[in-house]
Amino acid sequence: MISTNLFGEIEVETPATEGIKYTGSKLKLLPYLTKLVAKYPVQSVFDGFCGTTRVSQAFAKLGYRVIANDISQWSKTFATCYLLNKYPKKHYKEWIDHLNNLPGKDGWFTEHYGGSPDNKISSIEDGFKKPWQIHNTRKLDAIREEIDTLNVSEAERAVLITSLIYALDEVDSTLGHFASYLSEWSPRSFKTMKLHVPEIFTGLEEHEVKQGEILDVLPEVEADLAYYDPPYGSNNEKMPPSRVRYASYYHVWTSVCLNDKPPIFGKAKRRADSADAIAGSIFEEFRKNPEGKFMALDAIEQLIKGTQAKFVLLSYSSGGRATKANLMEALEASGKILEFVSVNYRKNVMANMRWTKEWLTNDDTEETQEYMFLLEK
Repeated sequence: MISTNLFGEIEVETPATEGIKYTGSKLKLLPYLTKLVAKYPVQSVFDGFCGTTRVSQAFAKLGYRVIANDISQWSKTFATCYLLNKYPKKHYKEWIDHLNNLPGKDGWFTEHYGGSPDNKISSIEDGFKKPWQIHNTRKLDAIREEIDTLNVSEAERAVLITSLIYALDEVDSTLGHFASYLSEWSPRSFKTMKLHVPEIFTGLEEHEVKQGEILDVLPEVEADLAYYDPPYGSNNEKMPPSRVRYASYYHVWTSVCLNDKPPIFGKAKRRADSADAIAGSIFEEFRKNPEGKFMALDAIEQLIKGTQAKFVLLSYSSGGRATKANLMEALEASGKILEFVSVNYRKNVMANMRWTKEWLTNDDTEETQEYMFLLEK
């Protein structure tokens, strides 16, 4: 999937990947990321904030050895599904058929997240909007309970749970996250969910999956290249707390993975351990430290300095807390910037250049840009 064209330029056929609806998805960046990495002597990649694992999937399919890490349980489940699975898709067909044929039952998920299709708003009796109709939460309760009774390995369990999450993602009544739900049922929510075997794959490389705070994990990881896509603290000075807290946006997926029936709170029935005071990331922090530096930027500097890799590939949004000049200063303090890529999502325009400071003087627009920096330490 990696080749050279007639002009000596590297061409990369970006592999297909899977994922849930996700605010932080890097699906559109994959062609740029894979092409950048292919230019350099890289055999192993550390995906430090792997999220739904689309980047990890792509690099693993291209033949790199991948080490995936994220703090979230659902991300670990996805990574285990794709990176640690050793079996072909047909290995899972009997289990998937069995789970699809289970009769529904009332359980914890139905009690808190299932709504009646007879009501225009997505509620049963408590008046709270719900993410799924009750016929699907009943299937969820039955299937999730059954998975815990099966004699399967950790990787096999992860494949089954990933299949369940994808099926639920296809019939939800949300905007793609679980911080709030639609007032009226979405058309897809009337469908009956059905599990399918994820597009798993096997390869020769021995991948690794970790789960932890990135700064704690760094001493354990050595790779040729580290890819970082940290969560972004908002740069809106008028509304400094407006940032995506991934633990709160996707709290239900954590509950599906763990099946731990946790204490919940609020209109969205969030897990108690997804509260901002508990689950916030330093990379999302909008405050400054005593030295007057944004705490999110200080965290990026610590991240890069602590990385045990020759190359660091960082992607960052223009809507994040760190500015262009901030990022340049942080990166140049740790090495040499080899390349810079900027992608305008709205116009689908890419600007790519060998590293110069020209981009700092470009006129800013109100449209969101995605920056990618390739650093050699």
